[in-house]
Amino acid sequence: MASMAGTVVEWYEFFLYATAATLVFGKIFFPDTGNVLDGIIKAFLTYAVGFVARPIGGVIFGHFGDKYGRKKLLQFAIILVGVTTFLMGCLPTFGQVGYLAPVFLIILRFLQGFAVGGEWGGAVLLVAEHSPDKERGFWASWPQAAVPMGNIIATLVLLVLSGTLSADAFLAWGWRVGFWLSVVIVAVGYYIRSRITDAPIFQEAKRELEENQKAGYGVFQVFRLYPRGVFTAMGLRVGENILYYMVVTFSITYLSSQLKMVTSTILILLLGAHVLHFIVVPLVGRLTDTIGRRPLYALGAALMIVWGFICFPLFNTKNDWIILLTICLGLMVHALMYAGQPAIMSEMFPTRMRYSGVSLGYQVTSIVAGSLAPVIATSLLNQFGSWVPISIYMAIAAVITLVAVYFLRETKGSSLRELDEVDRQRLATA
Repeated sequence: MASMAGTVVEWYEFFLYATAATLVFGKIFFPDTGNVLDGIIKAFLTYAVGFVARPIGGVIFGHFGDKYGRKKLLQFAIILVGVTTFLMGCLPTFGQVGYLAPVFLIILRFLQGFAVGGEWGGAVLLVAEHSPDKERGFWASWPQAAVPMGNIIATLVLLVLSGTLSADAFLAWGWRVGFWLSVVIVAVGYYIRSRITDAPIFQEAKRELEENQKAGYGVFQVFRLYPRGVFTAMGLRVGENILYYMVVTFSITYLSSQLKMVTSTILILLLGAHVLHFIVVPLVGRLTDTIGRRPLYALGAALMIVWGFICFPLFNTKNDWIILLTICLGLMVHALMYAGQPAIMSEMFPTRMRYSGVSLGYQVTSIVAGSLAPVIATSLLNQFGSWVPISIYMAIAAVITLVAVYFLRETKGSSLRELDEVDRQRLATA
């Protein structure tokens, strides 16, 4: 619960921003060029700023999280992301302050991304390090399930606002309410996180670090001693990260700008898909403990290629039920890769540098993957007027992830304590 509480907050705010970037920000924070896709592309570029900040947050939070503990850093992260999101709801528009509006938006987006970058590693390790070895895939998948839960809450808020307000009122001030409501979720999340402690295995590693000055931690140590783990983690993220933002972000753009679907209809469809995603992620997490991490990940990457070529023809039917099925299939494919990530990455690094390792491996890829996926897809659509180049782009990303799976070691049921013991022996002979 403590781990999920913060993750729900983070992704409530991230999805809120992604949706607002598509529906609102392009219109109110940038000058009108006469082409709706121009404003959306600019808004998506500010969205990408958060992803650039995420690895920076991951490195800094990882360094101090390995030294002082997961709990303290997680409490700071949830406060920072809450404050920045509330302030986003207070920003003046382009019509009021000109180009200062996007400047302020970019600054807040950077700080928000910085906090989220540090959040993920600490949240999943809080669970993974407490979990039994043979059930780590299941338990550690729950923070991942908090992502669709945050999206569900954000979608409900946007649905209520867009459904009860006129289009002009929603554009003028209604969208701000969703950002202000984050204060409530932050308060609940912070309280829950104040009631937990770090795992015993971390507390032991912390004592060892204090007693043995030779033992290091942080990003440079991870790169020096475990480069394979870092680069494999990065490769695993490419396809998964791009697929997710194509499904939950770019689909909004495509359905609204190309198919002229009503905003409330799109949000209802996404709401149903997020509910299914929330249910499926822990189920896949359980399967990673029985079938294994590698087979399910490889299956997800392979199916991503297929989904990329069938989704747009299915979207183009303009049938609500077919569109819902298409989005649900996309998120189920995503779950095959996403659910096992916390266990996979936790089992790559010893405790003394685990926060740094998982944060680095997870967050760096987002700069060139998820952050740019909506921008690249929208630009391809704008330039070619066809969905085929977008599908090819997704297929290339999936192939990169398949290569990373090939180099991934199967770690289901492995012991974190044994991993730490191997690391101690390696350190003793160094």
